[in-house]
Amino acid sequence: MTNLYTELAPDLKISKVLTGLWQIADMEKDGNILDPNIASLEMAPYVEAGLTTFDMADHYGSAEIIAGNFYNRHPLGKKAQLLTKWVPKPGKSSKEETRKAIQLSLDKLQVEKIDLLQFHAWSYPDATWLDQLFWLSELKEEGLIKQIGLTNFDAAHLRIICASGIPVVSNQVSHSLIDQRASGEMAQVCKEYGVKILAFGTLAGGFLSDKWLGRIQPSSESGATWSQMKYKRFIDVAGGWEKFQDLLENVDKVAKKHQVSIANVATKYIIDQEYVGGVIIGARLGQSIHIEDTKRLFSFELDDVDKSVIHNAQSQLFPVPGDCGDEYRKPPFLTASGDLSHHLDGFPKPYEVINGANGSKEVFSGTVWEGMAGYSRATRRGNRISVSGTTATHGYKIIGGADAAAQAHFVFDKIEAAIISLGGKMEDVIRTRIFVNNIKDWEPVARAHGQRFAHIQPANTLVEAKLVGEGYLVEIEAEAEIL
Repeated sequence: MTNLYTELAPDLKISKVLTGLWQIADMEKDGNILDPNIASLEMAPYVEAGLTTFDMADHYGSAEIIAGNFYNRHPLGKKAQLLTKWVPKPGKSSKEETRKAIQLSLDKLQVEKIDLLQFHAWSYPDATWLDQLFWLSELKEEGLIKQIGLTNFDAAHLRIICASGIPVVSNQVSHSLIDQRASGEMAQVCKEYGVKILAFGTLAGGFLSDKWLGRIQPSSESGATWSQMKYKRFIDVAGGWEKFQDLLENVDKVAKKHQVSIANVATKYIIDQEYVGGVIIGARLGQSIHIEDTKRLFSFELDDVDKSVIHNAQSQLFPVPGDCGDEYRKPPFLTASGDLSHHLDGFPKPYEVINGANGSKEVFSGTVWEGMAGYSRATRRGNRISVSGTTATHGYKIIGGADAAAQAHFVFDKIEAAIISLGGKMEDVIRTRIFVNNIKDWEPVARAHGQRFAHIQPANTLVEAKLVGEGYLVEIEAEAEIL
């Protein structure tokens, strides 16, 4: 029988099936007035069933308040683990703003320490997200946070974080029989750095269930919910409704063999992955409790034949494009509305643009060498942008530690920040030059370049060169031309 719990850290054990409270926000938007004391009572049956872990966020309506009332006022409350998220708006921030955000969650949860604080960043080029993670690490040291997790980070930036010594234990991302992005590079980075995936969307908004077997596809005209609209987009990019029905039929065969539901099998397959620490199943407290069905997850095991049937059906689907979390950062936006209109208004530019000599525009990243040696991070003259040789420097820190790929990815972020601040985009890059301090690092750096420029393919040179400064593994420069 599958163990019911996962140890994310020595001081944090969670249930492998987490109860997601995001639907509280939906209920409140629909005009339901939830009494925190009454709603909190509906958490007790989950804990009694061994489903002791609840996942929420600072924007899930009154979820934190309800959970806090349960934790502090119910006899079973202290058995629960309360996981929440911080989703700051894009743009510059400060440690004080970070502290205020965490304190607000502490106050709502009525606890002295958050079990797992999961962090989301909207835009990688603006390195404020990295500052915020360093500040969260400091708050962890102060005792306000037990463990730090991430939400919707891709593999490259998970690597940057871990290699830079920021102590994260989990990354919450979409992962299902349809969306297998987490099984690639993400799984490798998780294994390398000891991070676990907390998977949401495992049932694809309810599509991976008996209810949809043999049914016609829904649409907004037929009354599909926002959640269904979101996950229908995943189905569409994976090959469409017919291929999805074929997947359901094969999963149903496995489910009938074990006398369980399609949802059980779809969830079990994800839980069984080595890199997965748990799956998150949404709950409408007091309205739709699927506890008994969830408990069946731990009553059976998938054998090799079962896994082969499911894998073969999956292989007929098209891979969901991109990496984990890309649906929130780049097209196609596989979100509820198909864009980010229900999340954000816009993104400020990472760097301030300064007027330079002879009509040029310049940006500066703030490294000590820019002022000392008299150069800009990047200069635009006409339609051409030239980005100086760039290392993984952030303030007085070297980002990426001894991981050459991590350093390279952070350098590419800085290059992108400079280019978009000057009115361009990465697709405008026509030339890159890479200098590695030791030729042994050429391959991870080249692979990082391949990941970031796979669909752009600029002219490129990579050579070994002695770099200035201890600890720097790679330096990169770029040229872009805006058409």
